[in-house]
Amino acid sequence: MPGIKTINSPVVIKDGHPVKCPSLDPSGREKTIAYRILRAHQKNRNEGKMKIAFDSMISHDITYVGVIQTARASGMKEFPLPYALTNCHNSLCAVGGTINEDDHAFGLSAAMKYGGIYVPPNLAVIHQFAREKMAKCGGMILGSDSHTRYGCYGCMGVGEGGGELAKQLLGNTWDIDEPEVVLVWVTGKVPHGVGPHDIAIDLVAQTFPDGFVKNRILEFAGPGIEALSMDFRIGIDVMTTETSCLSSIWETDGKVKDYYENVGRPEDYKELRISEGAYYDRAVMIELNSAECMIAMPFHPSKAYTIRQLQKDPMRILKEVQDDCNKILGGKANLDLISSSIKKGKVCCDQGVIVGCSGGMYENLSAAADILRGKSTGNGEFSLSVYPSSAPVNRAVVKDGIAADLMDAGAVIKPCFCGPCFGAGDTPANNALSIRHATRNFPNREGSRPGDGQIAAVALMDARSIAATAANGGILTAATDVEYDLTPNVYHYDNTIYEKRVYEGFGKADPDAELVYGPNIADWPVMPKLEKDLLVRFCADIRDDVTTTDELIPSGETSSYRSNPLKLSEFALSRRVPEYVSRSKAVRSMEEDRENGICRDELKAAADLAGADLSCTTVGSAIFAKKPGDGSAREQAASCQKVLGGFANLCFEYATKRYRSNCINWGIVPFTVSRDASVLPEDGDWLYVPDIREKLLRCEETFEGTLMKNGKIEKITLTCSGLTSDERLILTEGCLINYYAAGYGKD
Repeated sequence: MPGIKTINSPVVIKDGHPVKCPSLDPSGREKTIAYRILRAHQKNRNEGKMKIAFDSMISHDITYVGVIQTARASGMKEFPLPYALTNCHNSLCAVGGTINEDDHAFGLSAAMKYGGIYVPPNLAVIHQFAREKMAKCGGMILGSDSHTRYGCYGCMGVGEGGGELAKQLLGNTWDIDEPEVVLVWVTGKVPHGVGPHDIAIDLVAQTFPDGFVKNRILEFAGPGIEALSMDFRIGIDVMTTETSCLSSIWETDGKVKDYYENVGRPEDYKELRISEGAYYDRAVMIELNSAECMIAMPFHPSKAYTIRQLQKDPMRILKEVQDDCNKILGGKANLDLISSSIKKGKVCCDQGVIVGCSGGMYENLSAAADILRGKSTGNGEFSLSVYPSSAPVNRAVVKDGIAADLMDAGAVIKPCFCGPCFGAGDTPANNALSIRHATRNFPNREGSRPGDGQIAAVALMDARSIAATAANGGILTAATDVEYDLTPNVYHYDNTIYEKRVYEGFGKADPDAELVYGPNIADWPVMPKLEKDLLVRFCADIRDDVTTTDELIPSGETSSYRSNPLKLSEFALSRRVPEYVSRSKAVRSMEEDRENGICRDELKAAADLAGADLSCTTVGSAIFAKKPGDGSAREQAASCQKVLGGFANLCFEYATKRYRSNCINWGIVPFTVSRDASVLPEDGDWLYVPDIREKLLRCEETFEGTLMKNGKIEKITLTCSGLTSDERLILTEGCLINYYAAGYGKD
């Protein structure tokens, strides 16, 4: 791949440049920008562990109802820090009758009651609002969305599940092991036609597959940053989520200072510079001069090729891609990229979308307009949709004539909305190839329903190459292959619409205000505690290399039911293991009968075989997956399992910290097993783990289990390592809500 290489050894800053470190010196991490910010937010001084309190938080309308309901059930009376509730995921209100707008009414009433910030629908996508109104140099923001990344503004953003936000609302902390820091050293200058998504896709391709930066913090520095605009920087930064890193931070400079002055908050600028002697555990070197236009093929942002490669050898590459995709689909649908996308030897696209927190930025839209000015997207199959990232950006592209140029070429300008990123807007036709400047292209996303034979292919590209493709009638075209002049447009931010429409309630809580509940908004059901022993039945066995949160709980139309735990749970794994819900319900039914004095033969046989005493044993369901939890921060990927009676996940490793944290916060024991294990569970197998409650409380990390397969016993060694004392109590109490109800976690 062009332009990026990794260094799997420590480096240190010497004379302002990175050099290989002759010896390990983790104490030098204290000189990194990341550690200076972390230490400033740390509420403990325990070596090796960090307890972090954030400056502010942000959620959107798929997540904030659950966060607030969890915190309210746990005793919250007021938001103790600025908490913004945006409405950019369910803002179409197109599915399920009134229920999406009911959530918005709940959000405004919660902002009034608890002292929050409420951003009405279609006013801003979640992350652009945070950039324009909340980020500050040296700050930290926690968001219930995985793309919570504001590093290039000097602010560390972290995306987590709702449980972690509820903890902050209750005065508790985000608890992590002291993370490693990876230096991202940027040099050179971007060639004309190359955009931020091209750099980002290459970065993901070089770091995600082998977990090179997983759960580490990326720190961007180097002489190449200076020439990058702020929109270009954030276009790279927001995609660092797809590398599976923990967070990101960048050096700040005059352009960052100008940005804060532009958005009317000059006091929030502070210079952040790398320090002499700063130690980094590994490094990524980005040489911008070598960058090319990229395309990330289905079904992951790391499936990267240069557009030049794909143009040169389309049959081979598309055959390899579709074969890999169909293997993932497991026969539920058939992706046929060759028949649908190769016409007269050229790769042809059906749809282009420029959208959201990565694509809908002012400079991306301006560059797309420059390429399309005076041209046409055509009146054939190809269509182009453009979603500005905020109302101020939308106002600016209208005022500066950018929107007119795009519309004159045939593009359709749409509201500030995240939907195309997760299957709730501009859904492609079956087997269509959609090119998008968006964040993800996972399977079972963007409208795909493999169980019904429906599948769409989404490829990620930069807005510039999408515009070039549009101008070429949908034939795949790199922006570096077309001639265009770049108009020196500058984004002039105007806060007027936020002043008139955003409810700014922080510090103005009204305890007498009533929460507005629509008929779909439901409380969390009662969750049982973990008893002395655990007996679970595996109801899903997924052998894909990586399992995304979109497979654990689909996006798209299910988003409308995120405020109703019972209804939403009906969709759990529905596009990956459709039998999971009925299997889990069957186990839950067995347990309910047992609690009522009726022990079914199947459950009794499993208990007898394992030697389990059912009077002191929790019975539930479990899933096995090799590496679950890549992608979204959505807690519902775990909570839906819990609502259905789930009590354990077993895997080789967890794809992200946030999914593992979601499991813990919902009382699902996050077991791992060695890849070399002689036996692994399959659908229908039972697993018995004796004395699990006491072992968790005694801080043990290894558990000897009994796996029952077709009436035979196999021993299996499980691990559950790195749990904090609070996390152990959350697991034994059954979930975070129970933990607070039992009196834990309160001063």
